[in-house]
Amino acid sequence: MAEAQKKNGDINGQIVHEFLEYHPSGWLEQTLDRMGSSTDDFIKKNSSAVRTISLFVLNGLVFGFFFGCLYYWLTISKEPLELCFGFGSLIALLSIIYFFLIYFLVMKRFFGEWFERTVWEPTERVLTALWKHLWFRLLVFIVVIGAIALFLYFDTRDSPERLISLSGLAFLLLMGFLFSAHPGRINYRSVIVGLLIQFLFGVMFIRWDTGRYALQCFSDKVATFLSYGVDGASFVFGDLLVRTEQVFAFSTLPVIFFFSMLVEVLFFWGALQWFCVKLGHLLRVATGTTVCESVIAVGNIFLGMSESALLIKPYLPLLTPSELHVVLSSGFATVSGTILAAYIGFGASPAHLVTASVMSAPAAVCYAKLLLPETRRSLTRVDNIQPVERQDQSALSAATRGATNGISLILNIIANLVAFVAAIAFLNGVIGYCGGLLGLPDLNLEWLLGKIFIPLCWMMGVPWEECEYVGSLIGLKTVVNEFVAYQRMGEMKREGLLSARSELIATYALCGFTNPSSAGIMLGAISAMAPHQRETLSSLLVRAFFTGCGICFMTASIAALLMPEGSFV
Repeated sequence: MAEAQKKNGDINGQIVHEFLEYHPSGWLEQTLDRMGSSTDDFIKKNSSAVRTISLFVLNGLVFGFFFGCLYYWLTISKEPLELCFGFGSLIALLSIIYFFLIYFLVMKRFFGEWFERTVWEPTERVLTALWKHLWFRLLVFIVVIGAIALFLYFDTRDSPERLISLSGLAFLLLMGFLFSAHPGRINYRSVIVGLLIQFLFGVMFIRWDTGRYALQCFSDKVATFLSYGVDGASFVFGDLLVRTEQVFAFSTLPVIFFFSMLVEVLFFWGALQWFCVKLGHLLRVATGTTVCESVIAVGNIFLGMSESALLIKPYLPLLTPSELHVVLSSGFATVSGTILAAYIGFGASPAHLVTASVMSAPAAVCYAKLLLPETRRSLTRVDNIQPVERQDQSALSAATRGATNGISLILNIIANLVAFVAAIAFLNGVIGYCGGLLGLPDLNLEWLLGKIFIPLCWMMGVPWEECEYVGSLIGLKTVVNEFVAYQRMGEMKREGLLSARSELIATYALCGFTNPSSAGIMLGAISAMAPHQRETLSSLLVRAFFTGCGICFMTASIAALLMPEGSFV
């Protein structure tokens, strides 16, 4: 037996020796390389055919899946068709996808040049020539203001007290002009158009139920997508910290890992750059903003301040102080779609919470550019933005780097959050000590701000007898956070202290991240992504904080102006 095994071993060794003699070292690697290069050459030579076959197969799978779902819905499910759920959401999603595919692959490819040459360029030349004349600008201004005035006249005939909110809007704009860093450099086009878009969004989403439903649906889908990051956090840290106790550091911040990974992958594929440029083209025509300002304004509608800043992470080191001011102010003036459920649990209206974030997006551009106009040459305009070089060789490498980059981002957020909250607690302690010596042991920063905000609450449209209550909510939100303020608003609502109108105005005025904790989060997050901008960010933070407050109050004023009595839901 042993001799047979030895004989077989000698034969095998001889075979290996003869194989290596006729096939030099590295033969296997060379063969695999030739096979790989042959495959690459074949794909390159037949790229058109491979692309056509791939698209045909992919579309066949999509249509097969669609008709399978249609059959199930018609014969088995028979649920009502809703565009936000079930089969209805699939119809809406595929409609959006194929609309853009047809537009970019067919309409723009075959008719784009003709449209630009025969329609767009002549129209742009005529409008540009007319806009140079003062009489034309005055005419446009008179027509727009006249249309708005006519609408408000017929809309507020039965409740003229709603017009009080106009005084609040005018006061906030006046304060913005008086405290502007460079009043002579204000771009009034960005300010006026931003304010006009905010008003139009108010009409669309406050007065039109269908628009508000569509917006709520999209916000829910974004929140659902981001909630998958919570699943990863729950696997690592456990359900007790993430889902049961909902500790902030374990339930909210880990979502940044997931979103940071996604952003880096989209950047590697070029999808993020494409989105930025296309959105910049769209909003530049209306407001004259740069690419990053446009992206951040739209992103903050549904994302948190840290996640939206990640959208423009490659360009953060290039931003001017005015552009950074827009980034900060927009983050302070809106809330994340992932935490709306908490506000709703306290009694706030979900439809109006989403509407508040949408209305604050154009107002952020308007008010931020009023308080800190652009004085430098931007490097992120549509006509001069430079492509950022990719640092990764594969999508997997980009995903790994994006996830690990979230470590420094989250550590910066935690450090600044602890420091800012501790500083406010110390300040409250000093005020409480002084108040105790005067026989006012309950004196604190929230109480002081509540008293200061009483006149502004009246100008926003709150009935005078309820101004102190709403002012205390705004003070609570400014010093602590909006969670505590919405919780207290729910208690006031149950106690019958707030009318429907006051509740509406408070809902919009509180819908923003303007509090010391968020200031720490914002400073820590952007400093981690753009370390060289730390000093600039620190110098802008206080101005951006008050700008964010003003944006929320502008949104509340317009909402109070547009909302008819008895329609608060």
